[in-house]
Amino acid sequence: MDRNPSPPPPTCDQEEEEDLAGGDCIGSTVYSKHWLFGVLSGLIQIVTPERATPGSDDEEQEVELAEEMENEICRVWDMSMDEDVALFLQEFKAPDIFMGVLAKSRCPRLREICVGILGNMACFQEICASISNCEDQGQVILQCLCDSDPPTLLETSRLLLTCLSQAEVASVWVERIREHPSIYASICFIMSSSTNADLLVKVGEVVDKLFDLDERLMLEWIRNGAARLPDPPQEDSEGQPVFSIVPCVLEAAKQVRSENPDGLDVYMHILQLLTTVDDGIQAIVQCPDTGKDTWNLLFDLVCHDFCQPDDPPIILQEQKTVLASVFSVLSALSASGAAQERLKAEEGDLPLIDSLIRVLQNMEHCQKKSENCTDSDTEEPTNGGSPQDDFHLKILKDVSCEFLANIFQVLTKETVAQGLKEGQLSKQKCTCAFQSLLPLYSPVVEDFLKVLREVDNALAEALEDSFPSVKART
Repeated sequence: MDRNPSPPPPTCDQEEEEDLAGGDCIGSTVYSKHWLFGVLSGLIQIVTPERATPGSDDEEQEVELAEEMENEICRVWDMSMDEDVALFLQEFKAPDIFMGVLAKSRCPRLREICVGILGNMACFQEICASISNCEDQGQVILQCLCDSDPPTLLETSRLLLTCLSQAEVASVWVERIREHPSIYASICFIMSSSTNADLLVKVGEVVDKLFDLDERLMLEWIRNGAARLPDPPQEDSEGQPVFSIVPCVLEAAKQVRSENPDGLDVYMHILQLLTTVDDGIQAIVQCPDTGKDTWNLLFDLVCHDFCQPDDPPIILQEQKTVLASVFSVLSALSASGAAQERLKAEEGDLPLIDSLIRVLQNMEHCQKKSENCTDSDTEEPTNGGSPQDDFHLKILKDVSCEFLANIFQVLTKETVAQGLKEGQLSKQKCTCAFQSLLPLYSPVVEDFLKVLREVDNALAEALEDSFPSVKART
């Protein structure tokens, strides 16, 4: 699971360090219990005066955090990564204080730090269980997802992801989220409107984890806005926007692509999870704009971003999971009538064939490299890393072959002729494709050879000689 990153502790002079070390220490640390009690007491004191009279002009006005207090509470944030400190905070009911801050404070920076401390504490199983099983604390944490402050939203997302990663309490959070439809709206709003790449990636990880844990929740979120037009969102009876999950995921993916390409993996996996159910596929293709946007984004990624001709073959090791997700979604869409028609109309199959075969060629290189690597080889992971790599590469190969077979099945004589002319269907590339597709997709290869024979009989015969197990059916 992720451990929440903490800001560096503020510098202090030698006298302060000696004071900390000289106090009654927390566990095996040098942190002072007395000093920590003072900070927690200060937290309680600064929240109460913040509260404005209900209905007054100051009720929604944000409050700044004093520099000295910020430095001290940031030090607690940093300390909370230590298990002894986290358990001490738990023992003395510090989470209740932090929850009080979250419920009452109008200071965004203070709320961010308090959620960050809770996120660090939740990395320890006992504390995570305590926070998760407290209904009141759970409600306060979920309410933080409605915050307007991006740093607070980021820390809240990290805290939720930490809790969802604990098998003992994950179901508690899934059920809690299911019972609060506002969480769906808040997450969709973040994905569709935020420009903060770090926040988008972390929120995406939360959504991905939720969908992976509970298909029923995923179906509910798909159906929430399945019949809505994506832009602009429609409104419910109370005037609140109603979002559709797919356009929101796409908007976040586009933003992440431009700001933090490494974060694309999680959004591609969300789309892949959506296509594992019929409702998810329909949510993508039933609206022409949504289907087109999805197809165009993924098409552009595989043809212009990932595994390009100038990239070294080893790049596949870095991109294998995201490529598997992208190809899986494209393959699922290509199986729908609307997507097939779009492929034929835009002749998008040749660039896809080129990308798929390049991936398979690079995969052969990686597998040969893995077989020949030694303990001193620095290019390939060793010490038990290769089995995991082989597993993900196998998934990518299976997905790529299925998608390539689907495309081969709809190739026309005109498209094959164009592919031969432009180089996407050269002898070398066809040979690589056949090696990967056979024997599982023998009928597909046979049908392709039949079309190829009408365009280039010599090439068809040469390929048949190289692969005597298949022969174009007449």
